[in-house]
Amino acid sequence: MGKIPSQIGNLSNLVYLGLGGSYDLFAENVDYSAVEHLLAENVEWVSSMWKLEYLHLSYANLSKAFHWLHTLQSLPSLTHLDLSDCKLPHYNEPSLLNFSSLQTLDLSRTSYSPAISFVPKWIFKLKKLVSLQLQGNEIQGPIPGGIRNLTLLQNLELSFNSFSSSIPNCLYGLHRLKYLDLSSSNLHGTISDALGNLTSLVGLDLSHNQVEGTIPTSLGNLTSLVELDLSYNQLEGTIPTFLGNLRNSREIDLKYLYLSINKFSGNPFESLGSLSKLSSLLINGNNFQGVVNEDDLANLTSLKEFDASGNNFTLKVGPNWLPNFQLSYLDVTSWQIGPNFPSWIQSQNKLRYVGLSNTGILDSIPTWFWEAHSQVLYLNLSHNHIHGELVTTIKNPISIKTVDLSTNHLCGKLPYLSNDVYELDLSTNSFSESMQDFLCNNQDKPMQLEFLNLASNNLSGEIPDCWINWPFLVDVNLQSNHFVGNFPPSMGSLAELQSLEIRNNLLSGIFPTSLKKTSQLISLDLGENNLSGCIPTWVGEKLSNMKILRLRSNSFSGHIPNEICQMSLLQVLDLAKNNLSGNIPSCFRNLSAMTLVNRSTDPQIYSQAPNNTRYSSVSGIVSVLLWLKGRGDEYGNILGLVTSIDLSSNKLLGEIPREITDLNGLNFLNLSHNQLIGPIPEGIGNMGSLQTIDFSRNQISGEIPPTISNLSFLSMLDVSYNHLKGKIPTGTQLQTFDASRFIGNNLCGPPLPINCSSNGKTHSYEGSHGHGVNWFFVSATIGFVVGLWIVIAPLLICRSWRHVYFHFLDHLWFKLQSFSSYSITV
Repeated sequence: MGKIPSQIGNLSNLVYLGLGGSYDLFAENVDYSAVEHLLAENVEWVSSMWKLEYLHLSYANLSKAFHWLHTLQSLPSLTHLDLSDCKLPHYNEPSLLNFSSLQTLDLSRTSYSPAISFVPKWIFKLKKLVSLQLQGNEIQGPIPGGIRNLTLLQNLELSFNSFSSSIPNCLYGLHRLKYLDLSSSNLHGTISDALGNLTSLVGLDLSHNQVEGTIPTSLGNLTSLVELDLSYNQLEGTIPTFLGNLRNSREIDLKYLYLSINKFSGNPFESLGSLSKLSSLLINGNNFQGVVNEDDLANLTSLKEFDASGNNFTLKVGPNWLPNFQLSYLDVTSWQIGPNFPSWIQSQNKLRYVGLSNTGILDSIPTWFWEAHSQVLYLNLSHNHIHGELVTTIKNPISIKTVDLSTNHLCGKLPYLSNDVYELDLSTNSFSESMQDFLCNNQDKPMQLEFLNLASNNLSGEIPDCWINWPFLVDVNLQSNHFVGNFPPSMGSLAELQSLEIRNNLLSGIFPTSLKKTSQLISLDLGENNLSGCIPTWVGEKLSNMKILRLRSNSFSGHIPNEICQMSLLQVLDLAKNNLSGNIPSCFRNLSAMTLVNRSTDPQIYSQAPNNTRYSSVSGIVSVLLWLKGRGDEYGNILGLVTSIDLSSNKLLGEIPREITDLNGLNFLNLSHNQLIGPIPEGIGNMGSLQTIDFSRNQISGEIPPTISNLSFLSMLDVSYNHLKGKIPTGTQLQTFDASRFIGNNLCGPPLPINCSSNGKTHSYEGSHGHGVNWFFVSATIGFVVGLWIVIAPLLICRSWRHVYFHFLDHLWFKLQSFSSYSITV
């Protein structure tokens, strides 16, 4: 870093000068925003380098070199100029340009001060350009037509811009193009038949746009094509047969074909089966369907990467089939491959990634699989019907870095792990017994595991106190098992822990004090257990990163601590169904993540892993069970957009604090089934993000504030069984709600069938499910009781009457039996 010394210009015979920098994409713990650029206050020192052909100044700060363009164009021998990732000064279009020799120009990710959003016009005067790179410059508007002047271009990279246009015809006239990259540029429209004019193309990348329509037939003219990437668009139709015949004079077939995430249909193997040189075939996430047999795959002898997941294929091969290829990457998720475990996998001894999720396997995992694939880094066999005990088929501890066997029928004890595993998901199976051996067996060196999911099994006993040997855990999910006893103290040693879910177990004791040390926690779910005692004040003081706090359905008592209000990032607070008492803290207004200004815009909440290995997750999506609209739903993909406070079914007293109306970013508010008094705060109309409000079954009084009709997103309001009175405010939503949401009060007006009288008096309306007195049922009940006793009382008083009555019943029963027997005989 520092300044470029001007004396370097004395090297007048220099041909190549490289002062460019680069970021190490794999370096750890680097704050790239703080990386300093090499500074050049001017570039006048270059003007004496008459022989300079190659100049690389990437990542240099040229923001004060106001005459850089004038200086550089004076170099008569300059053929290659790389100013990628540079900071450039205020842009001025030159009146005269004389880059007489320039052949390659890289202005990728350059930033002008102030910023510009167009392609500088002087570039289109560089008639000798062979390569032009402008990716990542946030260029807006259509691709400029001036690019047609660069008739010698062989390489054109315009990716990661915002053109917001279709592919212009001027590009189809650049007949010398070998590599064209327009990916991630917000392009739309169709691919023109004129694409077939670019007969020299070797690589074409149109991925990550909104291109639609079908693949033009003229694509068959591109006989030199080696790489074609049309993934992440809206293309449809079948794959044309000519794609299987792209062959140039040297007989080098298409090697890389990427069609992922489109709307293609049909059976592509009818067109692609002859691509013997194809190395990577990614066609996942389309509408492909059909049967794939051995002959369809016989010629794909060079295939190494194969991803056809998310389609509707059925693989029909013989039990002794041996593929002609050796894959390193295989993902056939959602294919029909079962019921037997695919034996042909045994021949693929170079696999690193194996995706066999939801493939209809109704078998056990054979022993040979674990022995023959020790080199695998990622294994996903989830959402099948795989059964058996893993401990009987695995001779050695699992060493695959990422293992997902969730949603199967696996049983028995948990398998042993080596310390090489980073992610393990065994959720939704039938594993049983204790975690003791699994957790406490390997104590010789720390385990590397970061994500552990054992949810929805039959694990029992106490949660073992051996967590000190698992220091890198980021996400732990033990929910929906049968764990009992107290919270293990050693869990407090998990300094990296960000998400902990232990809901729906049988844990007892007080709020775990050991969590005081887990300051990185962003999601804590201890709901549906038998925990008791007070919610400690340190929860708000020590767990300041908390976004999700769920303590629902326990036996916590005492007041809600004011310190919870220090959780400025808190988005979901669920304390429902406890024994909490006292007032609702007025400091809830300090929960700033529930305001519009500070509310999250990221739909997902992530737990971030400290390490990053190939095919392992850098982050996990946090999910939690929330009761927001009268039912329990698992929220994950949109959890980051949810803001909720649920204090229902407690023993809370006092008034609803008016300060809570400052939370104008709150979506869901449930204070029902408490002992709250006083009015609904007048400012409730300021809570414009509210979707549901439940104040039912309290002792709230007064009138419903008229401002409540301002809540345009409100889809549910329940104020039933309170002491409210007066007219229900008129608004776009309120009159559409069910009348049962307002019963048990002294309210009138729609949706209740009670008109508000002119003198302002109202009458209680209970509806068919109310708690008020319904005189029809009272009268019916009294009549039934009186009638019953008219019959029973004489029988109790007079013994002779009883004998006559029961003799009559016996005689009647005998007659009925006789009639029944006669009927059956007939």
